[in-house]
Amino acid sequence: MRAAAVLTAALALTACAAPVEPAPGGPSPMAENSNDCAVIAAVAREHYRFNTADNLPPPLWLDAEGSDWSPRCDWSQYGLSFPSTFDPNTHRGPGDRVQWVSFKRPRYSGEGARVETGILHGPLNGRGGACRVISGFAGWTVISCEDSWIS
Repeated sequence: MRAAAVLTAALALTACAAPVEPAPGGPSPMAENSNDCAVIAAVAREHYRFNTADNLPPPLWLDAEGSDWSPRCDWSQYGLSFPSTFDPNTHRGPGDRVQWVSFKRPRYSGEGARVETGILHGPLNGRGGACRVISGFAGWTVISCEDSWIS
């Protein structure tokens, strides 16, 4: 009986380690660092509580901070959908509504990952901060988020 349990656990771990193949014609579920999409998705689901019936996300802004970081994430793989993307370089006129949720490139350490994020619902209505995320058997999980700005 014990041998069967050990074999089952070993097979489950092997299945978790198997590489994820992209869907034909679809975006790769992996970013430059295969964890970037999963870390961002954990913050979107757990911190912002997106994709519940009453909390659909605003346009997504993956803030590259002037680098060439540009992950192509299959958000549906994580149970998320973003209706549109935000382009900070688009000219906006007076009275145009500006909304976004932003994520910067996650930074990794031996303690997990840290990702800076922010959300703007409209003029003088937003907040930003940094979230700590760790990896475990259930995938990436948000441990804490601290505010860095509020408007």
